[in-house]
Amino acid sequence: MQDMGEAGEACPFEFNFDEKTFKVGDTVSYRVSGSLDGFPFVGTLVEVHEDYVMIAGDASEPDTLYRGTRESRPLVDESQI
Repeated sequence: MQDMGEAGEACPFEFNFDEKTFKVGDTVSYRVSGSLDGFPFVGTLVEVHEDYVMIAGDASEPDTLYRGTRESRPLVDESQI
């Protein structure tokens, strides 16, 4: 998310990249496999489990959740999108 705006412009999000401290409500940068690989996505953690997280990725559709891996930038399978 760095260097995507004007010179010196800060990212408007504050991310938690430490999967060991993930908690509900954290903002995370997540990835999507397949054709969307390489694009950064922003979401909010709504569930945190030992080996996966549930992410709300679209504020306009709060009931739509994506299951992601529990790592610094969770990976969501493209089939969920």
